[in-house]
Amino acid sequence: MTLDKLPIGRSGIISAVGGEGALRCRLLDMGLIPRTQITVRKAAPMGDPIEIHLRGYELTLRLEDAKQITIIPIDTDNSEKK
Repeated sequence: MTLDKLPIGRSGIISAVGGEGALRCRLLDMGLIPRTQITVRKAAPMGDPIEIHLRGYELTLRLEDAKQITIIPIDTDNSEKK
């Protein structure tokens, strides 16, 4: 699954960062590195860009850039079922 498909309020772990050249370097420099937990906080009225929370700060990304980030969704519902 890619980051652009993660619903608002859900979390995931980054498994891979795609893109080439300057784009990939920029994403990595912003802290979007594998094994980092992220949460989608909100989206602009038309859906682009999205705001994510990672490493203690908020980051706004265009959907086109979010498509380059592969994530593993975290199932947060299991803790509430007990």
